[in-house]
Amino acid sequence: MSVETRPVRKNSNRIVVAVCLAFFTGMVGMAYAAVPLYKMFCQVTGYGGTTQRAEKQYAGRVLDRDITIRFDANTNGIPWQFEPVARSVTIKIGETTQAHYSATNKFDRPITGRASFNVQPEMAGAYFNKVECFCFTDTTLKPGETLDMPVVFYVDPDIVNVPELKDLKTITLSYTMFPVEKKQPVASSAPAAGKNSNKVPDSEASLGG
Repeated sequence: MSVETRPVRKNSNRIVVAVCLAFFTGMVGMAYAAVPLYKMFCQVTGYGGTTQRAEKQYAGRVLDRDITIRFDANTNGIPWQFEPVARSVTIKIGETTQAHYSATNKFDRPITGRASFNVQPEMAGAYFNKVECFCFTDTTLKPGETLDMPVVFYVDPDIVNVPELKDLKTITLSYTMFPVEKKQPVASSAPAAGKNSNKVPDSEASLGG
């Protein structure tokens, strides 16, 4: 190898290393961004059965056509009794309606829960508009406490313009309730000096770990 070609090869190796590092950094960045971007995509398009959060209280029109909404409830790792008050309701497409779920804390400590949701069939998610919903905030229930949890919604009349959904008769709205861990502030997590504390941390009471 001549002396003249060595600097050229060194520069080429440095370029290859730089390109590889840039590619790796870009892939890591895309991985971190994938979750929020996917969530945003689902909320906009209704993909995966994600419902829409409506900015207006009512649809622009109500069709003279019935559709049945079925309500489903599940729990995942939270000691609550969680269920719909009514299993289904039949409404007009475009009609704003209120339904109710009920949650009871069966544990002996306060528990904070949050609900995830979707609809079936998945394509209907883009046309199922929720005006008000308990799933937008965390809920804390005391031991034995029961809470009425309303959801206000309507089905967009444009759903009848979709070939795959034009003959749809039933939509299922499903919620899954799971625990949310509440971390204590550092200043209050340690027992006071000279005193014994038997208090159970909120993170244990929430069963979120």
